Amino acid sequence: MKVLKFGGTSVGSAQRMKEVANLVLDGEQKLLVLSAMSGTTNSLVEISNYLYKKNSDGANEVINKLEEKYRREVNELYTTDEYKAKGLDLISEHFNYIKSFTNNVFTVFEEKVVLSQGELISTGMFNLYLLEKGVNSCLIPALEFMRIDKNNEPDTTYIRENLTSILDKNQGYEIYITQGFICRNAFGEVDNLQRGGSDYTASLIGAAILADEIQIWTDIDGMHNNDPRFVENTKPVSDLSFDEAAELAYFGAKILHPTCVLPAKVNNIPVRLLNTMDPKAHGTLISASQCQKRIAAIAAKDSITAIKIKSGRMLLAYGFLRKVFEIFESYKTPIDMITTSEVGVSVTIDNSRHLDDIVDDLKKYGTVEVDKDQVIICIVGDLIASSKGYANKIFEALKDVPIRMISYGGSSHNISVLVNAKDKIEALKSLSAKLFD
Repeated sequence: MKVLKFGGTSVGSAQRMKEVANLVLDGEQKLLVLSAMSGTTNSLVEISNYLYKKNSDGANEVINKLEEKYRREVNELYTTDEYKAKGLDLISEHFNYIKSFTNNVFTVFEEKVVLSQGELISTGMFNLYLLEKGVNSCLIPALEFMRIDKNNEPDTTYIRENLTSILDKNQGYEIYITQGFICRNAFGEVDNLQRGGSDYTASLIGAAILADEIQIWTDIDGMHNNDPRFVENTKPVSDLSFDEAAELAYFGAKILHPTCVLPAKVNNIPVRLLNTMDPKAHGTLISASQCQKRIAAIAAKDSITAIKIKSGRMLLAYGFLRKVFEIFESYKTPIDMITTSEVGVSVTIDNSRHLDDIVDDLKKYGTVEVDKDQVIICIVGDLIASSKGYANKIFEALKDVPIRMISYGGSSHNISVLVNAKDKIEALKSLSAKLFD
């Protein structure tokens, strides 16, 4: 069985849902993971913000506007009066439930329930559409098998055992449909996967059932060799290894979240990135295969803060780095890049929530300098130590760009450089011209 995930744009209207149905109905058994219709989650967040402020009038205004949008989509999606009535009943049920929160105390727990309604509605609508077409489809609620533990990490054993049990009890369907993003937490409350969202759901499901392939369908034809928002004539990369894809996803390639790669990699399940607007395009295939001696792609990660700690006490002293890292650990702040010398260490972070406290603690061990508005540019490929010429090409391309930090050798697939945000586009264009053109 293959697992196919469709994002909010792919199911963003009645017409798009019809196109997805035409795409998946080829006689092969599949499990579909659907996001909420595009724009829905933003509206649900807005509703929640009004409810936090006890502004029920503001919340109801947004609720009514969103409900009316869904009623229009229902009338366009279904052909028969029977299924139009079923679709409208589905919409009424969910929106009456959302409205019930305008009369009660509203906390983060209720917010997560409200946010879950988008996926529940889209999957319910799509399942009804397949049933109207006479397709043998089955809706399996993610809240019955998708769970995170007390550390907010997926409970993979629970997921595998419960999903397998549900599928065993519902054998023989052509299409299975479930929700992305939403789950229950260790206490049984409605929650969400946070990082990676629906992509993560698809990857976890693929790993749980040992799928033949995981397909991530979006509105772009695979992972490109540079950021098409800033660089012209980028091209999709046809093949990536799991490690290359994880590096690109972590360092800014928005099409895929880095957490989504690991479950597939552990179980050696290929992941294919495809375009719902151009379903015949090859897209990008992510697998265990490694293309030798090539630079595959470039990605950029914004909103980076660089922190330099200088200390004469570091000279020949053991334990200094441990003390530095313990400070970041105490504030649960991951480090992206690190470079060291005999008198100092520089690190980068992308979460500056606790920056002031971190800097105060670091001052116990030396003088501290902070540079904000930095960008990590990551060059990914087969960059093993024995490869010749790649580093020279990269730094030749960046000869006119001031470089704040360099990270090379920590991975066989990644050379990273830190530049000022104002130099980002120039750096991306120069790298493309030198490495790909």
